[in-house]
Amino acid sequence: MATISTTYLGDLRTEATHLQSGTKIITDAPVDNQGRGEAFSPTDLLAASLGSCMMTIMGIAARTHGIDINNTQCDITKIMAANPRRVAEVVVKFTFPKEYTEKEQKILEHAALTCPVHLSLNENVIKTVDFGW
Repeated sequence: MATISTTYLGDLRTEATHLQSGTKIITDAPVDNQGRGEAFSPTDLLAASLGSCMMTIMGIAARTHGIDINNTQCDITKIMAANPRRVAEVVVKFTFPKEYTEKEQKILEHAALTCPVHLSLNENVIKTVDFGW
């Protein structure tokens, strides 16, 4: 069974529906690629998926080990390349709400760097992660 149903709306815009929840995401081509840039682009979603996946897996590890990571944030920068047009690098910079022991830092780093999206991205995509310790 499908997980997502996506419809092309025209004018370089799509609407993806998460079938289990009904949640919808609109994508728009970026201005530098003939679009209006009025919503996340598909490559923006790829970059956002990396940050969200890292924090989700960190959250699972944090729950398991009794570490509070509530209000952790990450800023994500997507760097594009040409010929062919592709995501060349995703930079993820974490900001944590408190300080952690060395053991806690290692747990959180391991969780982030072994998240499914991180492991699924092609090895040619540079993944630069700054935990800010």
